[in-house]
Amino acid sequence: MSDFHREPNTNVGQVNLKVQDLECALKFYQEVIGFKVLEQTEKSANLTADGKTILLSIEQPDNVAPMQGKTTGLYHFALLLPTRSDLAQIVQHFANIGLRFGSSDHLVSEALYLSDPDGNGIEIYRDREPSEWKWNHGEVEMAVDPLDFRDLLSGVKQQAWNGLPADTMMGHIHLHVSELVKTEEFYVKGLGFEVVNRYGTQALFISTGKYHHHIGLNTWNGVGAPKPSENSVGLQSFTLIYPNAAARDRAVANLQNIGVPVSEENSAFATSDPSGNRILLLI
Repeated sequence: MSDFHREPNTNVGQVNLKVQDLECALKFYQEVIGFKVLEQTEKSANLTADGKTILLSIEQPDNVAPMQGKTTGLYHFALLLPTRSDLAQIVQHFANIGLRFGSSDHLVSEALYLSDPDGNGIEIYRDREPSEWKWNHGEVEMAVDPLDFRDLLSGVKQQAWNGLPADTMMGHIHLHVSELVKTEEFYVKGLGFEVVNRYGTQALFISTGKYHHHIGLNTWNGVGAPKPSENSVGLQSFTLIYPNAAARDRAVANLQNIGVPVSEENSAFATSDPSGNRILLLI
């Protein structure tokens, strides 16, 4: 397990999506991405890599509407693979099924990009060793360079596709937001994250424990972008896992101190960022 995704850090645990057609989405997430179904009802399903931990839930709401353009919400959720050879294996799998996908070398990681049938963005990546990351004045160096597929695939044998490795985790989430000033206050002063990279004036990358980012935030859908409608395809919510009750209680108190409403729901606290992205705070 990545040290950046366990105590004493705070990280994304589970992403909850709304889809138009549950059966179509399930087929994609099982056959293309390689998830296993942990639980399923007529309108929803919980998906896992290890057979016990839910990483993604998908739900088909009543009167569901297609994804709206130029709104706040999900840019992508990102699945972190344990090794570079795991990334190579999924590249071979995508090639074998004729899937088109994007890719990038971010210096801190190597990543693949695609979308589900509803347009929900997905990143699948592997991290380089933290000793290889470069930091300048408290900011981690990241880029959008071409991925070297020849080097990635060299020496990797073709083998049967067996789905996501059991140690796959939710590495990070990247969100469309309507602006960055109040957003930064919410995530830094409220939730307790630290800015580790400013991508011009249009994006922020934040983390705990000096990870390259647990959350990305951008205004690429336009400053002032509206929230999507309640029944629209897209992000329903995501969870943040705090290392202990004290850390979560501090976050709740900090949010309330800056005027952000927080409600208690079962064993979680629920809140929304200034752009309407809903977050459940767990331990």
